[in-house]
Amino acid sequence: MDRISTAGTILGFVVIILGTILKGSTVEALWNPAAFVIVFFGTLAALLVQNQGTVIKRALSMAKMVYQTPKHRPHDLISRVVGWSEITRRQGLLGLEPQIEVEKDPFISKGLQLLVDGGEPDAIRSVLEVDMSTREAIDLAGAKVYENAGIYSPTLGIIGAVMGLMAVMQNLSDPSKLGHGIAAAFVATIYGVALANMFMLPMAARLKALVGKQSLMREILIEGLVSIAQGDNPRQIQTRLQGYIE
Repeated sequence: MDRISTAGTILGFVVIILGTILKGSTVEALWNPAAFVIVFFGTLAALLVQNQGTVIKRALSMAKMVYQTPKHRPHDLISRVVGWSEITRRQGLLGLEPQIEVEKDPFISKGLQLLVDGGEPDAIRSVLEVDMSTREAIDLAGAKVYENAGIYSPTLGIIGAVMGLMAVMQNLSDPSKLGHGIAAAFVATIYGVALANMFMLPMAARLKALVGKQSLMREILIEGLVSIAQGDNPRQIQTRLQGYIE
């Protein structure tokens, strides 16, 4: 679990609750079922209209990446690629077959299989780059769902506030209800703005950064496999790949 992201989420809730208390209000004042329905379900409705089901599904599956960040270790990947190069120099390309069987990453397995099958360097690069671009586009679309949620939720918050004020205006004859009604109306604005700026937009930015790191790892892998296919020696490959991270 990513402790920084978890701490940030908890801190966000604490800031809202503590700020409410310090302003002289109560925690109970933050709860308003009508505002919750308008902001959260309204935002969800907008996202469902904008995106296909597959995009929404991908976005939901990516949410855990914020709190369980995938480990991107380019130095380790470079070491592995150099190791594969050394194997091919001693045993030939067929010496990499055992590596395919134990590899858990489908992208790496695919690249190694292309290499073992004797694919030309340009062909290996072309196939893997298409795969990388497709996966990157899918992941960025998933991350954009959270970005769009951060755009819609403040507007839904305003709508909720206006609807609350409309209800207040209908009860002007009863002054005892005005204060509570106005306070409840603005809860929707708090929901919308807080959801956008403390959660949705930061999540979108974090996911985009993770997608970028994943693409960099795949670029390193592609360059390494192509270099092996070209017959470059391990030291040359290591020097070339280190240029991606230095």
